[in-house]
Amino acid sequence: MTVLVASDLDRTLIYSTAALGLTMPDPVAPRLLCVEVHESKPLSYMTETAAALLAELTADPSVVFVPTTTRTRKQYQRIRFPGRPAPYAICANGGQLLVDGVPDRDWRRQVAARLAEECAPLEEVHQHLLAVADPAWLRKARLAEDLFAYLVVERDLVPDEWLKSLTAWAEARGWTVSLQGRKIYAVPRPLTKSAAMREVARRTGATTTLAAGDSLLDADLLLAADAGWRPGHGELADAAWTAPSVTALATAGVLAGEEIVRAFAQEAARLGRLDA
Repeated sequence: MTVLVASDLDRTLIYSTAALGLTMPDPVAPRLLCVEVHESKPLSYMTETAAALLAELTADPSVVFVPTTTRTRKQYQRIRFPGRPAPYAICANGGQLLVDGVPDRDWRRQVAARLAEECAPLEEVHQHLLAVADPAWLRKARLAEDLFAYLVVERDLVPDEWLKSLTAWAEARGWTVSLQGRKIYAVPRPLTKSAAMREVARRTGATTTLAAGDSLLDADLLLAADAGWRPGHGELADAAWTAPSVTALATAGVLAGEEIVRAFAQEAARLGRLDA
């Protein structure tokens, strides 16, 4: 039996300082391991316990660990996970499939063909974002891998009505809007993590898929997996979103990441015992 473990990264498996959610007294806070450095500064963390559990999980030859993220390849490649290097990684919300760190050209061509057929072009969406964003709260506007667009904003200043209006405009053109931390993403609806996960499962012969994620862009991934987990924070938790195959954790912050890795390990071990 091969078990595929596809996990979202930011605010699911790894956490910035702002997202750690360390609400306990300082003397009992968990020890942290830095797993990402950006511009010579520590950026993302796991608990040391989560890191040890992940290293143990990836050492199991029956488990295929697949980091699954909206990050670009460059952003993903800053992360240094403990344990065996992941043979596959899903970047750009499913638009890039990395095999031993190298983009799979056939997969990218398939994605490009589908987006051209089903969605408004990226340039139209990008120009609309620039036209309607308020300079009072807009900090940056970026394109990612020529696949989708996102804004970096002062979140507290973004009106809810503006976000609702953008969501409606995008949906009419085959796009999805997601607010994650200080970023507002506009992503083509067919650009999904679940499609890329299914492709990796096909290539590896995985018989069971496990997944975790915290945002609207992870919902399709969780629904496509045989079992999924979402932390007690993020877009999905705020909407009280769940599904029969998804466990909604009460834990929030970096300790939710630890609980998710533990759940992956326990489920993989259970499946291994069933297969024995």
